Amino acid sequence: MSRIGKTPINIPEGVDLKIDGTSVFIKGKIGELSRIFPQTIKIKQEGNILYVERINDNPDQRSLHGLSRSLLNNMVIGVSLGFSKRLELIGTGYRVQQKGKALQLSLGFSHNVDIEPNGSNKLSAEGQNIIIISGPDKQSVGDQAANIRKLRKPNPFTGKGIKYQDEVIRRKAGKAAATSA
Repeated sequence: MSRIGKTPINIPEGVDLKIDGTSVFIKGKIGELSRIFPQTIKIKQEGNILYVERINDNPDQRSLHGLSRSLLNNMVIGVSLGFSKRLELIGTGYRVQQKGKALQLSLGFSHNVDIEPNGSNKLSAEGQNIIIISGPDKQSVGDQAANIRKLRKPNPFTGKGIKYQDEVIRRKAGKAAATSA
C-alpha cells in the first residue's frame, strides 16, 4: 500500500467540500479549486476526514493513489492557508514596481517587462527587489514564479538575475589572469 495514499486528510473549519463522482470541488477563504481524478481512484468523506482509495494493486494504480492524495491535500491547504513564493531581484538597476494588480520589472532590457497574475494568483512587490506570488493553487503559483525567474536567470559569475529567496547560487570563478613565468 502507498504510505502517502493511506494517510487521511483532515478538512479544517471554513472549507466546503463537494464530491461528485470523480470530480472534487473545494471552497475556502482563499479561493475555490476543482479537479477531476481518475476513475480508478475513490474519494470518501467521513465527517471532517477524507480518504483516498484505489481499486487494485497495479503499479500504475499505486502511483496514482499517492499522487491523487497529494493533489487533494494541496487543494485543501491551498483554499484554507494558500501558497506563496518569494523571488529576489539582484543587480544594479534591477527593480520591481506595483502597477495595480500587475508588476512592472526593470531587468536591464531596453524596455520594461509587465507581468499579469495568472488565474487567481496575487502579485505584490516588497520594496524594490522582492516579488511575492501567492494564491490557492500550488501548481499555478510555482509555474508563475518559474516563468518570472526565467526572464533573467541568476548568472553564476556575477550573481545578477532573479532568484528564489531561499535559493543558493553557486558562484564560479572568472577567467584566471594570465601569468608570465
